[in-house]
Amino acid sequence: MYSLVDGVPCTWMRGGTSKAAYFLKDDLPGDIATRDRLLLSIMGSPDPRQIDGIGGADPLSSKVAIVSVSDKPGAQIDYLFLQVYVDQAIVTDAQNCGNILSGVGQFALECKLLEANNAQTEISVYMVNSDQIAQVTLQTPGGRVTYQGDARIDGVPGTSAAVLQNFPEAAGASCGALLPTGNQCDIIDGYRVTLIDNGMPVVVVSAEEIGIDGYETREELDNNLAIKQKLESIRLQAGPLMNLGDVTEKTVPKMTMVAKPANGGVVCTRTFIPHRCHASIGVLGAVSVATACMLPESPAAEYAELPEGEDKTLAIEHPIGETSVVMNVSGSGTQIKVNKAAILRTARKLFSGTVYPSIS
Repeated sequence: MYSLVDGVPCTWMRGGTSKAAYFLKDDLPGDIATRDRLLLSIMGSPDPRQIDGIGGADPLSSKVAIVSVSDKPGAQIDYLFLQVYVDQAIVTDAQNCGNILSGVGQFALECKLLEANNAQTEISVYMVNSDQIAQVTLQTPGGRVTYQGDARIDGVPGTSAAVLQNFPEAAGASCGALLPTGNQCDIIDGYRVTLIDNGMPVVVVSAEEIGIDGYETREELDNNLAIKQKLESIRLQAGPLMNLGDVTEKTVPKMTMVAKPANGGVVCTRTFIPHRCHASIGVLGAVSVATACMLPESPAAEYAELPEGEDKTLAIEHPIGETSVVMNVSGSGTQIKVNKAAILRTARKLFSGTVYPSIS
């Protein structure tokens, strides 16, 4: 059915600081194994260069969004995120991606799954990976999708139309609880860690404790074998503690090392996703780290410089700038309640057409 001759309808989009192939669910095989073989072929995996596909030889540009009309109460469209490994024949749905979520609403509108409102359109998106709903607000002047605007995010040149993402159901989405162990701080391999899930399972650890400054470049950390070995040992032990089971072949939890802010933010971060250093930080990862900053026993709180009040904008610094998380919180300690966790993102359609796999 999905032959080299026929190809598959596809839209290639930048979402936040990542890129992905967006597909309508009905345009892909229903059988998961067949679908995954097709996606590996489309991306050009497994191959470090992904030379025979459209993937960009980086986890941040080897992603897939599958979109369909939703039958879930309170949701308008379904969004399944798939991470396609670059150099392994693996396609995983073990995590969400808030960056790629940035383009889901526009894709759905342009594919006529929904109708746009005038000026702005709010879309309820069911995130299949974590069984939760996100509210995404898009700019739709005159009832049409636009990618032009004045919003700017670090890691992307120029400006684009603002996309506001709110995650009212993020806490414990993958792990069953905001703090799956019930503790603000646990000890693994002698290191203090916070195991947290506010939309993305993350292990937060002090950069200084683990042996770095926390301000290194992505390339320096990718070449630091000793640090990568320490992080992987912690990650493998954290998996079962976070109700994720054996995470050897999973992309979660993410590993975030924290340090004092360097450029006026709340905290500085370096994140492994999980085996390569992130060029910035994932959207939902930033929400989890921002939440950890408000837990007094967390390594993040040791460095965090928090604004006052229940309504907070937390700038999470990363290698190429910062990601701002708009939060409303109440309570404290293990009783903290996140009433709002919103992120400003942007997206841009790069092309729509037909992609041709190398398998028939």
